[in-house]
Amino acid sequence: MTNNTLQFDTQHEDMIHDAQLDYYGKRLATCSSDGSIRIFEVSNQQQKFVEALKGHTGPVWQVSWAHPKFGSVLASCSYDGTVLIWKETGSGFAVIHKHDKHQASVNAIAWASHELGPVLLCGSSDGKTSLVSFTETGTWEVQMIRSAHATGVNAVSWAPVIAAGAFTQPGADSQSTGLVRQFATGGCDNNVKIWAYSEETKTYDVVHTLDGHGDWVRDVAFAPNIGLPRTYLASCSQDKNVYIWTQDAQSGSLDWKRQALSEPFPDVVWRVSWSLSGNVLAVSCGDNRITLWKENVKGEWECISEVNESGQKA
Repeated sequence: MTNNTLQFDTQHEDMIHDAQLDYYGKRLATCSSDGSIRIFEVSNQQQKFVEALKGHTGPVWQVSWAHPKFGSVLASCSYDGTVLIWKETGSGFAVIHKHDKHQASVNAIAWASHELGPVLLCGSSDGKTSLVSFTETGTWEVQMIRSAHATGVNAVSWAPVIAAGAFTQPGADSQSTGLVRQFATGGCDNNVKIWAYSEETKTYDVVHTLDGHGDWVRDVAFAPNIGLPRTYLASCSQDKNVYIWTQDAQSGSLDWKRQALSEPFPDVVWRVSWSLSGNVLAVSCGDNRITLWKENVKGEWECISEVNESGQKA
């Protein structure tokens, strides 16, 4: 793990809410309450400003890069109730689709794994989630899920497309096991919900409701999985707790087990994010500190590193 930290002034005129690297780690997109998105090229501990994207009329909460097989495509969501999908052309980034079916702030977005196609999941304060898909006919389709969390959706995350335990079964492979079509949402009702695609209804239905948080769920994140037996889902909340939810394929049970990451954090926990390998969890807390956690051989979670506001190890 490198100790190098790159810091620079983004030139945003208000608070930054999200920063996301693209698939290759070469482009950084940031978004802010100033209503803009800024794109930077990042390499060799240096950054170069590329372009400012202005299309929203309110604070921009999140940005999400699509898989590069679909081109250089970026999605953004805003307090103005819209989701914009941008694509880079020879003259820069331009909006190729505007999703405006929500009636309130769109708080979270996430692209599905590329195996499922160009599908964007959105969560809104109107209590609904939606799926925006680019079809083979060259058109955009929107599917609304109307009763996700009655008081608002704060976070969304796609489950790994490879089923847990897929590669630990004799003779199993990614073709025979099929792709998993599931996602998680976190809401103002203090719950985390797991949704799965139904071939019968052609939509996503709730298969699990995970309760335990005592206040709004601020973020949810599935850990990447390469077919190992256990599925991990992290959730964080206004109640200052982070929970690790696990589902063990080998046990034969579909139940989710809850484990607190630690004692309650000193402040509200806003974001959780897994490493690419899925074994290290980063936790972003309201005290301006980021902590990294890893599970030991006893199944306990240990803090292995802490970074302060200036990017230095605490």
